Amino acid sequence: MRPARITVISIVSALILISAGCVSEQQYKDLKIQNDRQQKRIAELESENQAAMLQVEQMKKQLDALGGKSGIEMGAMQQKIAALEEDIAKKKALIEAMQKQLLGGVQLPAELSTMLEEWAKGSDLVTFDANRGIVKFKSDLLFEKGSDEVAPAAASSVKALCGILNTEQGKDFDIIIAGHTDDLPILKPDTKAKHPSNWYLSAHRAISILEVMTGAGIVNERVSVRGFGEFRPIVPNEAGKKGNPQNRRVEIYIVPKGV
Repeated sequence: MRPARITVISIVSALILISAGCVSEQQYKDLKIQNDRQQKRIAELESENQAAMLQVEQMKKQLDALGGKSGIEMGAMQQKIAALEEDIAKKKALIEAMQKQLLGGVQLPAELSTMLEEWAKGSDLVTFDANRGIVKFKSDLLFEKGSDEVAPAAASSVKALCGILNTEQGKDFDIIIAGHTDDLPILKPDTKAKHPSNWYLSAHRAISILEVMTGAGIVNERVSVRGFGEFRPIVPNEAGKKGNPQNRRVEIYIVPKGV
């Protein structure tokens, strides 16, 4: 597989430079085009990794089927699997670095940040990172297991957030909703029919939050969604695909318009 080579660009940094008079409007437009290209490349890398992981899984099954019949053949296949797994790991690291730039968040104006801190204070459902402008909802409190239906109490909290984001202090910011899961596989047939994989589940959950937000008065043009499935854990999952509650989350990034 060809190595991935990408220049990581922070549009947030460009916005800061523009405000300081260091970057022209045309330069900003050029950076935004590069940012869009980077997003496309991330999607390509994620697709390549998914295909490679399926290939590794198939090869491991073939290796088990050999049952030690051919040492040379088994050795060659093990080398191929190791090379694929190394390439997958490198791409995951690259994707993570690129995503941190695209979804890195930005420190918000003091008044808006204070409102969000007050809203999040004392809640078991949500945390707010004032340094990066990121709201994190715990999926276990947002949704039932394997579901993308927002719980009523959680919907009320999301609507309260929308009230803040529609104030004079918040209206000039866009919103990126990112869904995440742990590595527990989806097994129930009814659930799997609706959410074939954790990627689908994470995206569907992000869309459900989007629908609550647009229903609460956030205009469509301000909101976008991402689904990362199990591939961006914030802590290690337990061995044997037993998951970790901390990785089941929905993150809301509050970013300058057009980022």
